[in-house]
Amino acid sequence: MSEVYIKRFTLLDRLFHLGLMVTFIIQGLTGFGRILITDPWGQKLVSIFGGYEGATAVHRWVGVVMILGFVLHTLHMLIRINWSRLKPSLFGPDSILPVLDDFRDLWKRILWYFGLGEHPRHRRWTYWEKFDYWAVYWGLPLLALTGLMLMYPLAFSKIFPGWVLNIAALIHRAEAVLAFVYIGIVHFYMGHFRPTSFPFNGAMFSGAVPYEEAEEERPEWMDRLRREQKLAAKKTTPPGAGLRIVSYVFGYLIVICGVFLVVVILSQGHGILSLH
Repeated sequence: MSEVYIKRFTLLDRLFHLGLMVTFIIQGLTGFGRILITDPWGQKLVSIFGGYEGATAVHRWVGVVMILGFVLHTLHMLIRINWSRLKPSLFGPDSILPVLDDFRDLWKRILWYFGLGEHPRHRRWTYWEKFDYWAVYWGLPLLALTGLMLMYPLAFSKIFPGWVLNIAALIHRAEAVLAFVYIGIVHFYMGHFRPTSFPFNGAMFSGAVPYEEAEEERPEWMDRLRREQKLAAKKTTPPGAGLRIVSYVFGYLIVICGVFLVVVILSQGHGILSLH
């Protein structure tokens, strides 16, 4: 009998994640490479893109693509809202918005770590997945605004005094550092290196997770699917061998790039945050 999987993500969900993942890594390689151009780290990074000018061009155009993807995803999420049943649509069990139960689950998990309580029975989205998702909504707009200011300094200098551009550059770098350190340590650990996910979580490539994993990690979601008689519709077949191989190779390439950039950031932090 073939293994049973449970569908978690739609094709569009996965494409949005793939686009964000690829553009994020490219922005990190080109951005930190240009900042550290006088250092061997930076010189090696920009050489991948044909030197400093090539890395600059790639950074700018990929940044535009990232912004467009962010706007399209936001429009997609707004379209998915059931405006005739706004409250259950925004705060129902399938919503990505934080709710009081997420804070309760966090507290339960803290108690569980110290052996003082039971493990929380997670729903469709865990509190850390919601945090990851909404972190993009404060980080990316900040990077986009400051990036556009640095991309068109003459235009913005007609509106703001010159010192504002220095602040924009510092904020752009600081937010980039924060984003990469968080993704490279917390997000990669929660996504791939936890005992239940190691050595690799391919859900964002195949869109599905093993039935047993869903039962263990999201029992409340699985119970609700059974109550609503929707579980059968969520069942699917395992991803093929080809997709698994591509997922592992491409996924770990991204992980290696992300961890490499974290090492660069932590070892060259002073140079990255200095505007001199």
